[in-house]
Amino acid sequence: MDTTITAPRTEVLRDRHRGRLPECLWELAGPVEGSVDLPLHTVWSGRTSYSLDRPKSRMTLYRTVLAEGLREDLVALLHHRLLTEQWPVLRRLISPYIREVWEDAFPELLRTAPADTTAT
Repeated sequence: MDTTITAPRTEVLRDRHRGRLPECLWELAGPVEGSVDLPLHTVWSGRTSYSLDRPKSRMTLYRTVLAEGLREDLVALLHHRLLTEQWPVLRRLISPYIREVWEDAFPELLRTAPADTTAT
């Protein structure tokens, strides 16, 4: 009989994303305009180049990097101002465990979210 106890999948995923977080949002010093090409370990198929000047493209870039990026990718590819500005919509497009990890670590993100969506 196997007596090992495994953590629930969601807790494993939360821990993985917690370990990738920057110390503070100000560490996110990525570009604010132009094009961004994602590394293959972040996006391994499909579109790899995104325009920060186009809102839908920028949102897709941020969603991808939050889900798949390593800590170094978060710091190099995301910008704290753009993340904060997009958070009210972005938080509804990412996995709940990613949203919870980011909002727990950076309560200032919640201040940017409309009141009726903070409980979702």
